[in-house]
Amino acid sequence: MPTDVPAPPEPADAPRPRRRGRTALLIAGAVVLGLVAGTCTGYLVQADREPTRLPPLSQPVVDQAKGEVEPLSAAEDRRLKTDGDLRKLLLKRPKGARDAEFELGTDGWLNLAEYARTYEEPGEVIGDLIGDEFRRAAVASWRVGGTHSVAIHLTQYRQEQTLAASANAEGAHYWAEESDTRSWPIPGTGDGMAYVHDTPEREAGYLPLYSAEAHAWRGDIAMDIWVYDTKPIPKKKIMDLAERQMGRL
Repeated sequence: MPTDVPAPPEPADAPRPRRRGRTALLIAGAVVLGLVAGTCTGYLVQADREPTRLPPLSQPVVDQAKGEVEPLSAAEDRRLKTDGDLRKLLLKRPKGARDAEFELGTDGWLNLAEYARTYEEPGEVIGDLIGDEFRRAAVASWRVGGTHSVAIHLTQYRQEQTLAASANAEGAHYWAEESDTRSWPIPGTGDGMAYVHDTPEREAGYLPLYSAEAHAWRGDIAMDIWVYDTKPIPKKKIMDLAERQMGRL
């Protein structure tokens, strides 16, 4: 076989794999050499000096604070509030509102199976909820007039292994980001967001259905709000519901 045949050139746009480890080894080696050199120099300098007297080992004693710490009140102790009846943290139904056309759960509670049925594929969601340490969910819903409806979910997780409440909100944000959708941060919630979908869902024989939603979390509780109407939903409506509901958490 001829040995003087040049190898085919590599494509210009093919990036070379980056070599890893050598730079880190060089830096580590330089640090070690610097420590050794510094140590040797220190020994030589110290050998020509008089012994330095060590400071006393005793230190001033800090007086311990006296008195008893007052326990948090029920209004200040958030844990006491969220471990109680979760339904009491839901927004109250406004005056003149009626029952929603389709009531979810039983007496304001959603068990694991009922909560999973609020998703398109409940069979797969149940396994995820178990892994996320689902604890309980409370729901409130009502209808104003003939077309305007509101649904609020508060979902609580045990959070012994994972921060599922924040993950719930993150997933909700992902699905809410649709085309022709406006969004705004919910004040005081970090990454909480409210959304208004400007394009309605249309189906033959039915009025167009507009929607808005809000998702946020605090501690071990995830909040989800949905608003539906046959006419466009203003930003003020969904933001007011989201801020007031998060204020109760």
